[in-house]
Amino acid sequence: MSLSKREFLQVLGAASVSGMTLSRHATADAATAEEALYDLPPLGRGAGFVSFLHMTDCHAQLKPILFREPSVNLGLGSMQGQIPHLVGEHLLKIAQVPAGSALAHAYTYLDFERSAQRFGKVGGFAHLATLVKRLKASRPGALLLDGGDTWQGSATSLWTNAQDMVDACKALTVDVMTGHWEFTYGMKRVKEIVDKDFKGSVDFVAQNVKTADFGDAVFEPYVMKEMNGVKVAIVGQAFPYTPIANPRYMVADWEFGIRDEDMQKAVDEARSKGAQVVVVISHNGMDVDLKMASRVRGIDAIFGGHTHDGVPVAVPVKNPGGTTLVTNAGSNGKFLGVMDFEVKSGKVANFRYRLLPVFSNFLKADPQMEALITRIRAPYESKLNETLAVTDGLLYRRGNFNGSWDQLVCDALMEVQGAEIAFSPGFRWGTSLLPGQAITRELMMDQLAITYPYATVTPMTGETIKTVLEDVADNLFNPDPYYQQGGDMVRVGGLEYTMTPGEKMGARISEMRLNGKPVEAGKTYKVAGWAPVAEEAAKAGHKPVWDVVESWLKARPGQRVSARKINTPKLVGVQGNPGMA
Repeated sequence: MSLSKREFLQVLGAASVSGMTLSRHATADAATAEEALYDLPPLGRGAGFVSFLHMTDCHAQLKPILFREPSVNLGLGSMQGQIPHLVGEHLLKIAQVPAGSALAHAYTYLDFERSAQRFGKVGGFAHLATLVKRLKASRPGALLLDGGDTWQGSATSLWTNAQDMVDACKALTVDVMTGHWEFTYGMKRVKEIVDKDFKGSVDFVAQNVKTADFGDAVFEPYVMKEMNGVKVAIVGQAFPYTPIANPRYMVADWEFGIRDEDMQKAVDEARSKGAQVVVVISHNGMDVDLKMASRVRGIDAIFGGHTHDGVPVAVPVKNPGGTTLVTNAGSNGKFLGVMDFEVKSGKVANFRYRLLPVFSNFLKADPQMEALITRIRAPYESKLNETLAVTDGLLYRRGNFNGSWDQLVCDALMEVQGAEIAFSPGFRWGTSLLPGQAITRELMMDQLAITYPYATVTPMTGETIKTVLEDVADNLFNPDPYYQQGGDMVRVGGLEYTMTPGEKMGARISEMRLNGKPVEAGKTYKVAGWAPVAEEAAKAGHKPVWDVVESWLKARPGQRVSARKINTPKLVGVQGNPGMA
């Protein structure tokens, strides 16, 4: 796909508003798109200038993909109207980006179908590699930070036990990373990669992961580097709720947590060793990062992940020691954050931040990375590319309450397993499909590829169903970010309900109905689900969820999937919230 001259000039105009240097390309044609959109000179060169490149939550997407940003990302209380809880036009206003532009397509859900056809796919490690090489060449010594959720999310990452992503990340020249879904490969596999595959190339840091017996550090808490005569420290913050959000048995010997006090000790220790710049690579989720930034002194920037928020500005947060900048670089390989610092008299004196979208049509594929990806995928291509069905509607996953992909999964779970209700986890990973696009096995697996994939059917009383919904709602909308775990609301099939997000724990869910009839607290219902965290489920012989969904897809008349009617709860008390379309 190529852009018309008029469309390309729109791209230039959008980039100009966002502060990118484009004056030299004012009369250019589409052939210079890469140079124009990604012409980002460093803040300065030589002594005193340091740069960090940041990617996060790519979820093992080696090839370019489509990904629709959320139309619902509610912020309540003090977070209402604040980043990251802005969607659509509200986010574009903060970013100073015009609607209809390439950057507007990258940052928002607006006009997604037409814009996706117009601007093409995003991400892909071969295209990301081109951008990383370009920026590292213009910023000698720049470090590439990976915020985690890198080894999980695709068929090939699952089938190769994460080896595809390990090899790709080394080729991408990742310097430092932390983790979350990485831990779902189990302690032995994670340590094998960190201690062997990454030895001498990638530093895996996580100050908040300790042994369960004596509280010893499992990983290095931070790493020190030197760039242009400036000592810098990168502290790691792995996902603090891994044993709750994912199976505990996979990390049985390790303890996690936010650990503010330990973070402060790590920062202070790095400063005592001469670090003039201290940054945190975090998988907390952005709301948690904002609170941590207000409590821990001495952090210059937090490069955040987990909540998949593509935030085009760095948010300054005051604390007793000064100011910490908080960022988040989206997901699925769509973005690369670029932070330049100027250091004077031993401290940060100036900065510049950009969140660059990775448009595969605007960036040439790096030949070496492309060759590696081809080798990785070669044994699996026929299996990946098999068409299971064709979708008549847009399929996406992302948003506080439901997406059409989630609805498809719920519909399949109920129909194949004969259940009245279905629950599907509020995962934020998973690629998007346009109407008329083939649902290949690869694209189906983009929604389902985990190491505990078992499909279940469980008898639940109406009271239990309400308790489940209340628990997940509190995880999402608790006013204290430290009690949030960062996922979206559990997706529901069959069941209708009302939610008041601003209510207290236990009072958010009401008016539950099934087939128009009130759900009775003492009555038992048949509830389908998948991704159980209990170890017993792994031993019970349940089918993997992809077998259930694939059989449902292949059984569609003409192997066509009609547009899904999304089962979204009735929401109370959120009218006018800028986090909702």
